Amino acid sequence: MKFVHLADAHLDSPFLGLSFLPSNQFEKIKNTTQTSFKKIIDQAIANEVDLVLIAGDTFDSIHPSPQSQIFLNNQLQRLVDHEIQTVMILGNHDYLKPDELLLPQSPYFKLLGSDQEVEKIEFKTKNNFTYRVVGFSYQENHITSDKINEFPEKTDNVFTFGLMHAGEKMHNQGQDNYAPFETSEIKALNYDYFALGHIHLRQVLSEQPKIVYSGNIQGRHINESGPKGYYYGEVNENINTVQIKFVPTAPVIWQKITINLNQPQSQTELIQLLQTELRQHLEQETLLAVELKGAQFLTDEEMEFIRDPDSWEQISNNLPFNSRLVKVYLKDNDVLSLNESDKEAFDQARAEVLSPENIKILGKNLAKKDDTVRELFENEEFLKEIQDLATVKLGQELKGFDDEIK
Repeated sequence: MKFVHLADAHLDSPFLGLSFLPSNQFEKIKNTTQTSFKKIIDQAIANEVDLVLIAGDTFDSIHPSPQSQIFLNNQLQRLVDHEIQTVMILGNHDYLKPDELLLPQSPYFKLLGSDQEVEKIEFKTKNNFTYRVVGFSYQENHITSDKINEFPEKTDNVFTFGLMHAGEKMHNQGQDNYAPFETSEIKALNYDYFALGHIHLRQVLSEQPKIVYSGNIQGRHINESGPKGYYYGEVNENINTVQIKFVPTAPVIWQKITINLNQPQSQTELIQLLQTELRQHLEQETLLAVELKGAQFLTDEEMEFIRDPDSWEQISNNLPFNSRLVKVYLKDNDVLSLNESDKEAFDQARAEVLSPENIKILGKNLAKKDDTVRELFENEEFLKEIQDLATVKLGQELKGFDDEIK
């Protein structure tokens, strides 16, 4: 038996923060989730798999566009037309009512546990191998209860797949909102393969039995870097063992590169350095973020230049695979010649003065005047960028003082 496990397609994802790109490239990137999804379906058909498992968050929201609904229905219908059994669940992003979804009406397609109750169903492959799938779909944004308690334990020899959109228990109030579970609980069910969605980082929680997050199928920002795709699995029908392999399908990947500066750089030198460093890391079309350490060596003009998207466009023009620099983070690298106690005091003062809480206070009046500014000051990544930039500026000033007293 052969199967595909995918999750977290997030069709209609807005790809925030990339609107500065040329319109044709931005549109291409916005379509990458569909491109990756279609490639998975192409390969499932080409490999003549028996089963496709879709572990939730196929849509990015409960208001999918008509175009993405039609796209999904067409792709699922292709599987149905090839008599490939498809089992899908809904996640915390796409918890739609079943009658709001455009889905194939066929024995070869099943929306599992559509009433948020755990459902069990059995199928047979064309070679008459019996297997079952057990799982549930979301019908609300948050599920704080441990749904594993509702999964029936396997007590026979029928090969059993678990299918769930959920997160491991954090044991912190307010964080266990997505059907929280312990890996040990899943192991105790004695299932043969447990297909998980929700966490976008691909990972195998257990080898025996296999408990697997396939990750999302297309990275959408720098924190979702590296190859994205699905898991292809083969079942040994004689002894019910599973072999899986990851198959990348994302047409565009994200990558963060760290570059160290140890001396002042002119704008021309900075461009050449970035282009040289970035080229070494490219093997396919990539959206790149650069962390510049030692940014206190840059002048104010150079810092303004390197943070300007127009400069990123200039740097990107000579990169292979149509890759683009889309973000620059500025960091200092602690070049001050302070003794250990002074360094400790400086770090403590810096942490206190430049804390996210203090930055929010400083931005309070601005945030009152504009909703967009208010949203920025509620964005943790934006606050971290301000913190880093302020630290770099402080490093510039203290570096000058440090040089004078040496």
